[in-house]
Amino acid sequence: MLSKRLSVAAATIAASLSCSAETTSPSLATSTAEMRSMLPPMVTPQESGTAFRFFAVSPVNARVVWASAAGGTYALTTDGGKTWSSRQVPGAETLQFRDVEGVSDKVAYLMSAGEGEANRIYKTEDGGNHWTLQAQASADPRNFWDCFAFWTPRRAILMLDSIVGRFPLRHTTNGGNDRWPFVKDPPTAQPGEGAFAASGTCAATQGESNAWLATGAAAVARVLRSRDGGKTWRSAVTPIQPQGTPVSGNVSVDFRDARRGIVGGGDVVDSATPQLNVARSRDGGETWKLTTPTPFPGAVYGLTYTRNHHADNDDEGDDDNDGSDGTLRRVVATGPSGAAWTENEGNTWNLLPGIANCWAVGFGDERTGWLVCGAGRIFRLDFH
Repeated sequence: MLSKRLSVAAATIAASLSCSAETTSPSLATSTAEMRSMLPPMVTPQESGTAFRFFAVSPVNARVVWASAAGGTYALTTDGGKTWSSRQVPGAETLQFRDVEGVSDKVAYLMSAGEGEANRIYKTEDGGNHWTLQAQASADPRNFWDCFAFWTPRRAILMLDSIVGRFPLRHTTNGGNDRWPFVKDPPTAQPGEGAFAASGTCAATQGESNAWLATGAAAVARVLRSRDGGKTWRSAVTPIQPQGTPVSGNVSVDFRDARRGIVGGGDVVDSATPQLNVARSRDGGETWKLTTPTPFPGAVYGLTYTRNHHADNDDEGDDDNDGSDGTLRRVVATGPSGAAWTENEGNTWNLLPGIANCWAVGFGDERTGWLVCGAGRIFRLDFH
C-alpha cells in the first residue's frame, strides 16, 4: 500500500516541480570559527550516468559512495563523485531499490520494495560485478519492505509494513548469510501502520544495540525504539503534523548518540503546504518536541546528521551540554519541495537554493555529503 502512496506522491510532485581576518585573540578565533560554520555548503552537480530516480544514498567515506534507484539500478563512485558508474542488477531490471548500504568499494547491500516477491535484498562483494540474492518476500501482496539499518557490516535490522497487528521485522547477524530471518518477538502495530520507503532512512541504528523505527500511515505517528538489538521494543508518539492519514506521519529518523535524535515527515503527497515536519528528542526517543519547520513546504523525506554513520560508537550522550561544535548538531533535510540545513538541530534553518525533488541525503564525513534526486541527479555538498 505504501508503494502506491509514494507512487501517487511522485506523480503529484512531478507535475508541480520542474525539476582577511586576524586570529591572534581567542575571541576572534572563536568568532571566525562560528562564522565559518554558518557559511552555506558548496553545491556541485555530478553526472550519475542514469536517468532513473534515486531513492537512497550510502556514503562509506568522502570518496566511496553507493546510491540506489529505480529500474534495478545502482550507482557507485570511488573518487568522491568525480566519476560515477551506474549499472543494473541482472534479473532485477523492474525493481525499485529503495535502500542501499555501502560497506566498502567492494561490498554493498541493496533492498528493493514493492508487492510480494518484488521485496528483495541483494549483496555484492566485488564492487557490483556480481550480486547474490540473500532474501526475498513471499508472494503475499501484503508484504512491503521499507528500509534497513546496520550496526556493523554484518548486523542489521529490516523494517517492513505491519501485517495483522505486528511488524514482521527481519534481521541478520552474519552479513545476510542467514537469509535475514524474522525477529522472534516483533513489535505490535496500529491498524494500517507502516513506514515510507522514500529515502532508506525510516530506520536508524547507533552503537552496538540501539535502533529506532519511524512509522506513519496510522492514527498516530510513532518512533519505535530498541536498546537490545531489536529483541524488545518501546514506542513514543511524535508531534509531526500532518499525521493520522494513510499518506502522513514520520518518514525519516536519525540519532547522533544514544540520546539525541531527530525525525522528519509530514504529508508525503502535499508538497505545497508548510508543515510541522521536524521534531527532536533528548532522551533517546522517549519524548519528542517540534523544532522550527524547514523553510521548504511539504514533507521531509530524508534527513541526517552530517557525520559518517559507519564511524558510530557507543556514546551514550550523558553530558547535558549539547556542546558548541556546530558540526555535531548540523542536520541536512530534504524533500520534494526543497532541501535545507541547520547548525542547531532545527532551531533555525537555511534553504539550499535551487534544490528540489531530492528524496535522500547522506554524509561521508562531517563536511562531505550527497543529495540524490529524481531524473538521475546527484549533488555533492561540501561544508566549510
